Amino acid sequence: MKAVEVLLLDDEPIVGQRLKSGLVKMGCTVETFENPVAAMARIAQKKFDIVITDVMMAEANGIQVLEAAKKLNPEVKVIIITGYATAELAREAMEKGAYDMIAKPFKPADLRGLVVRAMQELGVQVVAPTEE
Repeated sequence: MKAVEVLLLDDEPIVGQRLKSGLVKMGCTVETFENPVAAMARIAQKKFDIVITDVMMAEANGIQVLEAAKKLNPEVKVIIITGYATAELAREAMEKGAYDMIAKPFKPADLRGLVVRAMQELGVQVVAPTEE
């Protein structure tokens, strides 16, 4: 069974560190990024199954990351993380193909639940996420 390839992008290093271990335990291969420009360059090099991205970042925003990922791989599941959840942002993200959106602060288990759903839609057998 091929591991699910996940790109995790958040400009706060602690977010990537906290979420990566739980995703790895679920059988995902995870690459973490803090810089959206570097993350988009990596998306252009490698096909990811799931992209998890923050929205508000200095050099590019999560909507730009979403657009770049979907342009290169229309099947990719993009999950948006935001501390600025608004109806307008949710509508824009969904119109541009986001899989789902989760508002900060959230429990790692809640994000893992979204990833499990995305994995199931990708046809991947899922290792049950462990509680923290």
